[in-house]
Amino acid sequence: MKIDERITAADLKKALDDVFEVASRSTLNLRQAWAPERGAPVFTVRGEYTARGWTEWTQGFQFGNALYLFDATGDEDMLEYGRNATVRHMYPHLTHTGVHDHGFNNVSTYGNLLRFMREGRIPVNEWEAEFYRLALKVSGAVQAARFTKLPGGSGYVPSFNGAHSLFADTIRSMRSLSVGHRLKAHLNGEQDERVSLLSRAIAHAETTARYNVYFGEGRDSYDVRGRVAHESLFNVESGSYRAPSTQQGYSPFTTWTRGHSWVLCGYPEQLEYLETLSEAEYEGTETLPTLEAARRRFLEVACAAADFYLENTAEDGVPYWDTGAPGLARLGDWRSRPADPYNHHEPVDSSAAAISAQGLIRLGRYLKRGGPESEHISRQTGADGDSAGTDDAARTAASLGDRYLAAGLTVARTLFADPYLARDQNHQGILLHSVYHRPNGWDHAPDADGVPRGEACMWGDYHLLELAVLVQRLSTEGHYLVFFNV
Repeated sequence: MKIDERITAADLKKALDDVFEVASRSTLNLRQAWAPERGAPVFTVRGEYTARGWTEWTQGFQFGNALYLFDATGDEDMLEYGRNATVRHMYPHLTHTGVHDHGFNNVSTYGNLLRFMREGRIPVNEWEAEFYRLALKVSGAVQAARFTKLPGGSGYVPSFNGAHSLFADTIRSMRSLSVGHRLKAHLNGEQDERVSLLSRAIAHAETTARYNVYFGEGRDSYDVRGRVAHESLFNVESGSYRAPSTQQGYSPFTTWTRGHSWVLCGYPEQLEYLETLSEAEYEGTETLPTLEAARRRFLEVACAAADFYLENTAEDGVPYWDTGAPGLARLGDWRSRPADPYNHHEPVDSSAAAISAQGLIRLGRYLKRGGPESEHISRQTGADGDSAGTDDAARTAASLGDRYLAAGLTVARTLFADPYLARDQNHQGILLHSVYHRPNGWDHAPDADGVPRGEACMWGDYHLLELAVLVQRLSTEGHYLVFFNV
């Protein structure tokens, strides 16, 4: 990827206007056309949203888009639509025990509404606020109850595939546990065992880091630092790890870029959350017993994932759907050119770019502000932290932070413009050229080459808007956008 080292958030103000204009029109188009009894919209076919029954993991994004449009533009109609739809349609997601998606559905709706009150964006109504708090507490506890225990007090929140399956995606759903903990919620188990939501979130994050993320340490023949396996499989009887796997990638030994993007986004935002905790409040695990240990581990994962992204993404910051997709060999040196969504061999995935851009920006900002991990990260990236001293280590971390921040803004600039912004007046999507499930062939391919292009998906639209609001806040020095301001 080619990073514009001089880009700033303020440079994107005009592009943000375009994003919010397109998003307002597309969200209204979908609102007028979509009947709730159809379920949750998932991805578009010829510009119209369709449902795809796998799990209902995208409904929170549908209504969350309206809430982010209010956030960005002050459109009261979007606020009322998002608020009323949340109350009317989101309650089944609060007690859904069969999915790993609580952080997607519920933090995107109930969480954003409560955040608006905390930020003074809407009037504080205590009964309404308590309704949102209760919803988030329930969601966090229900998500935490879906837990596969591993030896040594570790474990993870399994995917909808079953207790044996750990998805990389689920690190971003840990937002539900973190928010629940912030609201002083916990889970009651057998014999009234008090289960900490924070401890389960930390355990899940460490298990994901250990088995889904690679660090170039010779774990297998495809151990490249920062690579991510979509799925890890376990023997639930013994608790032993069995193998990498994937549901939506090309193979277990290549990197499905949207699975990678959840890691790249999820760990930096959890780092920001950990920064608000004290050592006394921290409830860790056997493997991460202290707050400092957790911060160092999360930073190690985030930097490894960020570096892999920068090394394995097209010049303009948009990745192809899998770094090992076989058709890439026919594209030549694809890393040295802008991504081509119209090529005849492999699709790009703009949704992975939108998620990753937010992660890069958050990681960059975290490092620029310094912290107790500065010396640690300088050693990871090749600086001699032991001999150079704390000041040099902090400068190294800040320089790395500048690089990641610029990279995230570079990706954002690409996505906020053609050919990624859905400018067609009749299109119900916002962000074009995303991919849902390439192996299953679910995505619409308009041409005989069979390569999906020109369509949108709910998570791509939502994360583009979340990215746009984050950049807007940075450009105006407004409230910094975090999920846990509840």
